[in-house]
Amino acid sequence: MARRQLSTVNATYVYCVVASPSRPPLGGVPAGIPGAARPEPVLLTGKLWFIAAGVPIAMYGEHAVNAGLRDLEWVSAIAVGHEAVVEYFTRRRGSTVIPMKLLTIFSSVESAREELLREREDIRRAVRRIAGCEEWGIRVFAEPGVQSVAVRRAGTSAPLTGSAFLASRKAVRDAQHDFRLRTAAAAEEAYESLAAITRAARQRPERRDEGATPPLLDAAFLVPSSSRARFKAAARKEAARCAAAGARMTLTGPWPAYNFIGNDGEKT
Repeated sequence: MARRQLSTVNATYVYCVVASPSRPPLGGVPAGIPGAARPEPVLLTGKLWFIAAGVPIAMYGEHAVNAGLRDLEWVSAIAVGHEAVVEYFTRRRGSTVIPMKLLTIFSSVESAREELLREREDIRRAVRRIAGCEEWGIRVFAEPGVQSVAVRRAGTSAPLTGSAFLASRKAVRDAQHDFRLRTAAAAEEAYESLAAITRAARQRPERRDEGATPPLLDAAFLVPSSSRARFKAAARKEAARCAAAGARMTLTGPWPAYNFIGNDGEKT
């Protein structure tokens, strides 16, 4: 969602849209992002509400935001405050929450409402897609220690001849290749097995973080809340399978369904 040009003293920050038959309650609602007013529900239409808060232009105008995006601590503080509000409404029974992207800012409550009204059919489709569900994530990494052991076993400690040295080098290459194939297969099997028991699943694009080893798999799953226990049991089984292959699988959740609110939130 595009940010509008801001020209007044205060702007409007939107955290999420909530599908609820009544006004979402605010008891214990988190403070939200730094410098913002208390989050408040605003009626959009029918049973749809959006959660908004006033924010000062000095902190959230276009130039301030562009400068802040270069500061990881600033972005982190915004992300923590944003997520706390979204999760608060996600935990309310009888509601379905459509999270907004970080730093969704409008010039006023009225302009926010106008924009969201234009998108209401997309919002309603997203509500139908994720209603009664929660998002869970898995990441699978190759265990370098396991690979090192396999490679050491494949090689010889002190080859005495040229042919023995070449054979040792080939054995090391074969062990490395076999390890990569085995762990990649375990990650793919984990994804396919878990996707089969969820409403939707998707593999997230690979991120190249400098100095970090990329995961073999980074995936999100849309899990009906009633199937949480079954999904977690299946995830434990797949984690054990990955470990046997030399990989480590981590499970996180439940989260708001960030990865499934767009039209591409399908099994891929």
